[in-house]
This record gives sequence, C-alpha cells and structure tokens, in this order.
Amino acid sequence: MPTIILLTEDALRPSDVENIATLHGDEPLTITVLVPADTERNVVTDFIDHLSLLELKEAWEAITERETEAEARQEAGEALERTVSALQAAGATVTGSVVDDDPLPALTQAVVNTDADEVVVVTRPHAVEDTFHQDWASRAREKLGVPVLHFYTGTNLLG
Repeated sequence: MPTIILLTEDALRPSDVENIATLHGDEPLTITVLVPADTERNVVTDFIDHLSLLELKEAWEAITERETEAEARQEAGEALERTVSALQAAGATVTGSVVDDDPLPALTQAVVNTDADEVVVVTRPHAVEDTFHQDWASRAREKLGVPVLHFYTGTNLLG
C-alpha cells in the first residue's frame, strides 16, 4: 500500500482529490496530510502572485487585509478537516496535522516517520517562489530522498 505525504495550503478541491486518489490506480493509499498555518505571509509576494494571475481583488486584499495568527491557525485546521474527509471518502486511510509556517521540518519528519513512498504538494501558482525554485515542492526535492509531485490546485497541471 503506497504511503504519501500530502502538503497543501488549502482544502483540496474535488479535482485535487481525484488526482491524488488515482495516482496509483485502484491501490489503497495511506496519506498523511500537512497543512501549514500561514501566520507569517509575505505581503509583497502575495500581491505579486495575485497580480500575475490577474486576480486584482485578491491582490488588493493581500495588501489591505491581514489575518491574525489565531485566524490563520483556524483556517488551516478547517482546510485540514475538509481535506482529510474528502480523501477518506475517496477510500484512502488518512491522518493529518496543522504544522508551522515553514512546513519543511514537519515534512521531513513525516517522510522519515512513515517511510513514505512519495510527497505530493498541492498549491496555487506562486509566481515568485515557483520562478526562483523556492516553492515547497522545489525545496522538498532538494532535501528529501523521495519523489515529489507538485499539482496546482484545481487543475491537473504539474509545477
């Protein structure tokens, strides 16, 4: 039974669940979900990311609306619950947790603890991080000794 560590910044969409559930055909999956509590967002990077996708409203909100640490943790907890439920409904055995802003230490520990076969990262496109290979998937590829697959949420596009 393949073991996957899933790192996501938002609750998975139905298409994301389908992408992950079908990675190994009909084989049952064991998945550990990690959702970072993004308490230290970079306003400039968020603004550029939204502008690059022509998301003008979201770009404005990145500058004008800041969430508290408690709100960020609550949002991450809700995303975790929805993701775990969706993956379980798809037939996977799933556990998960909310992790710190920089998920790489928790990701590394999860890979070691579970003897994971692969890591799947699901994010929105991030123009700055993706361009300079500072996104979670690129950083994980450099550090971990397992395959890392990067999906852009809501699509079947690979990062």
